[in-house]
Amino acid sequence: MRLPQEIIRDKRDGRTLADADIGDFIRGLTEERVTEGQAAAFAMAVFFRGLTLDERVALTRAMRDSGRVLAWDLPGPILDKHSTGGVGDTVSLVLAPLVAACGGFVPMISGRGLGHTGGTLDKLASIPGYDVAPGLDRFRAVVRETGCAIIGQTGDLAPADRRLYAIRDVTGTVESLDLITASILSKKLAAGLDGLVMDVKAGSGAFMAGIDEARDLGRSIVTVANAAGLPTRALLTDMDAPLASAAGNAVEVGYAVDYLTGRMREPRFHAVTLALAGEMLVLGNLAVDPHEAETRLRSALETGAAAEAFARMVAALGGPGDLLEGADRHLPRAPVTRPVVAAKTGTVEAVDTRAVGLAVIGLGGGRSRPQDDIDPRVGFTGLIRPGDRLNRGDPIGMVHAADDAAADRAEVALRSAYRIGEATPMERVAIIDRLG
Repeated sequence: MRLPQEIIRDKRDGRTLADADIGDFIRGLTEERVTEGQAAAFAMAVFFRGLTLDERVALTRAMRDSGRVLAWDLPGPILDKHSTGGVGDTVSLVLAPLVAACGGFVPMISGRGLGHTGGTLDKLASIPGYDVAPGLDRFRAVVRETGCAIIGQTGDLAPADRRLYAIRDVTGTVESLDLITASILSKKLAAGLDGLVMDVKAGSGAFMAGIDEARDLGRSIVTVANAAGLPTRALLTDMDAPLASAAGNAVEVGYAVDYLTGRMREPRFHAVTLALAGEMLVLGNLAVDPHEAETRLRSALETGAAAEAFARMVAALGGPGDLLEGADRHLPRAPVTRPVVAAKTGTVEAVDTRAVGLAVIGLGGGRSRPQDDIDPRVGFTGLIRPGDRLNRGDPIGMVHAADDAAADRAEVALRSAYRIGEATPMERVAIIDRLG
């Protein structure tokens, strides 16, 4: 076994790593023989030098094999969806129960917030009693009983990724195409899936802001996943504005409840959700084509079957049994809530979506360091979109803050993230491309 620093030096100098070297390094990371500093150096070397396709596959498999790999015996396909991250990206919370209501089984292993993007796990952790880290036996039982379970990465599944994930978040290596690919797929391969659909974001709120970069990432994930034996498709979707009109943790859970119960279904969020869920149904042979898939999904929403699946999942994982009826009672609420108003009349020309995500972190809704606590109450709601017309004094959104000083700072940050003028913004479609 070679020394970790020798492996780091090889990648730093642009040499191709052997499968055995990658496996040794990841085993060392899992067993804590590789230090945090060495892992950070490796991540930075990969960030600048990149990995070949074979190296990506080897890294993904090594991270998968760092822990347990699940096997399922269920009366339906084992399916999952993963997003590369965005702001107001609440899709996972509604998609898992939606697909479950159509006959799929969705064991979704999600992450905490990474960089400026919100984490599905942090959102669910804002539900009182919800166990985001159950044991594998309970996880398996909930998937069998309710059709879906959204939990955090356990110590048993891809533990090497869990450690590297936290290091990437604070070392400026989040955007590495190679590390994103291995991180996502190691967890998905360990989950024992029959099929995976990727939501690859492009735009100002995405890690890969440019469409070409995002397309490269999507192709990388699809290629590596299929090479590793996991049938995968990807959609390239728009993140040039928050996908939902809410950004935060508890506020996004509230948004998901409103969506599932039909109280509010915003067009772009609805379109992305149906498109991703439809790909999952087709991939799992639960629908013959996207048209049939959409028909089934709309029925699951209108009959309340998807909402019921969500409620059963929440209750089975320790959350309140009446969250759908009593979200306002159960979800934590910020003590300071007030509108952020426009400083002038005009049309929203563009949104710096990354700045909106950073404003949520500034409120305490995200992390600057892995050990930081999150305030689940804070964030924004009622966020307007590019193309919306408003007068001076009209609200851009509502800020939910812990105190007046934090609300003041968030107001400035949110207002500066919106460019208001007289130009008509370029029309952007919600679904940019399909890959795989």
